[in-house]
Amino acid sequence: MKTAAIIPAAGLGTRMRSPHPKQFLTLEGVPIIVHTLRKFAQCKKVDTIFVAIRESDKPRLEELLAQEGLDSLVRLVGGGTYRQDSVYNGFSAADSDTDVVVVHDAVRPFVDVELISAVIEEAYLHGGAILAVPCVDTVKQVEKNRVTATLPREKIVLVQTPQAFRYAILKEAFEKARADNFFGTDEASLVERLGHDVMVVRGSERNLKITKPSDIPLAELLFQLDKNLQR
Repeated sequence: MKTAAIIPAAGLGTRMRSPHPKQFLTLEGVPIIVHTLRKFAQCKKVDTIFVAIRESDKPRLEELLAQEGLDSLVRLVGGGTYRQDSVYNGFSAADSDTDVVVVHDAVRPFVDVELISAVIEEAYLHGGAILAVPCVDTVKQVEKNRVTATLPREKIVLVQTPQAFRYAILKEAFEKARADNFFGTDEASLVERLGHDVMVVRGSERNLKITKPSDIPLAELLFQLDKNLQR
């Protein structure tokens, strides 16, 4: 199985209220994106990693990759205006004989290597797969601050990355989305609208996406817990 990983990292991170892109903020002195790339480098199912990044950030990341010894595994491609554009740029750079494409947020550094492997394997078997965790809260549908329905939480999951798909299925999904000028909130939404199955792999509550200032203390705590477990 030949697998390409795509990590979009072109966002400005405005919710983080930082002058630096959020993927370059540090945990224990190491940029978040490096923590993330280390996880994918450890996954034996991943052959190549494409990082979609702004041109102005490329020299900085190239230096980090060289320091980590990841410059032979990771290829940089241009980022797009939207996340979907960035993922498409990475996808377009992958070899056409790729079997599975796996997409992951640059700012989810706590993903387990075992979960990366599991979602890739599930996608290879069924065409598409996502990580998700059960919803434990009551979920309301609202319109203009008025509740219109209570949704059955047993039928709702909270979606994470990585998400993985067979190359041909994701290619079809991107082509259809571009033809329709459709933008989804994740890659699975592009695949779902074509009627393809997307399977759910149980994710982890520790698979935190770092997007706002209040996430940093929690991320630092998780990092310390991981360090303690490895001792």
